[in-house]
Amino acid sequence: MFARKVSLLLKPGSVAKFSLLMETEVIPKLRKQNGFQDEVTFLTPGRDAVFGISFWEKAEHAEAYNRGTYPVVLKILSGLIEGVPRVETFEVVNSTFHRLVTAAAS
Repeated sequence: MFARKVSLLLKPGSVAKFSLLMETEVIPKLRKQNGFQDEVTFLTPGRDAVFGISFWEKAEHAEAYNRGTYPVVLKILSGLIEGVPRVETFEVVNSTFHRLVTAAAS
């Protein structure tokens, strides 16, 4: 399993709109991606700092998303974001979620 973490800062007062766009436009695009497993988005209270972690079957799936759909997602969210989002990638070493997905696939 592979994870991709995106950290960004929202413009003031943009949390509700960001949440709506994530639910109605971004997550549906993620679900269509080959190898996509899950997305978890976190908000730092009082700071408008957000980070999302998406989980992928393989690094190749996350890389394909990064090259193809991620630029579209950035355009969708562009009016709400301050600065440039930071993207980090990780190999998942341990996860209870991973065990649940593997068991459900069996």
